[in-house]
Amino acid sequence: MTTSVLLGAGTLLFVASVAYAFNRLVRLGNLVREAWSGIDVQLERRHDLVPNLVEAVRSYATFERGVLEDVTRLRAESRPDRPTVELQDRENALTGRLKSVLAVAEAYPQLMANRSFLALQDQLVEIEDQLQMARRYYNGTVRDYNTAAEQFPSNLVARAFGFTGRPFFQIETATQRQVPNVEIHT
Repeated sequence: MTTSVLLGAGTLLFVASVAYAFNRLVRLGNLVREAWSGIDVQLERRHDLVPNLVEAVRSYATFERGVLEDVTRLRAESRPDRPTVELQDRENALTGRLKSVLAVAEAYPQLMANRSFLALQDQLVEIEDQLQMARRYYNGTVRDYNTAAEQFPSNLVARAFGFTGRPFFQIETATQRQVPNVEIHT
């Protein structure tokens, strides 16, 4: 009788452990999807702002047409549906061109004094800040999910039920300034 009780208790403990690990992986996977939706919202806000920003700069900087066309094209190509290296590269290319647009704008004092351009620039800064917060939250949930999927014994459950690691999402911000290179000669 004691052997069957021990076997039953061992089986129950095993099933409970598998259920716990499975449910934890499901919960963490849902947090990752929720976190990605936060990034998606901020990327959409940024993409919606780009045409207005481009138009404001275009009216002052007609000779910079190539930069503005690149920004518009990159915006159209960047449709986030899930984090991938390709999406990350497209967003970083868009970020680089947005930096160019802002650099062009700095060469036009009239544009820098224009209230609507300044409002657009403030909106971009806010969106970039929100995007960075969403990215940090997403990467934190991915870290927790990937850790759970790789740690023993939940890695056995992850492999058995097809839970795979998720990629981190790294993008630059358009409003982040480069650190100046200072040379000191003695």
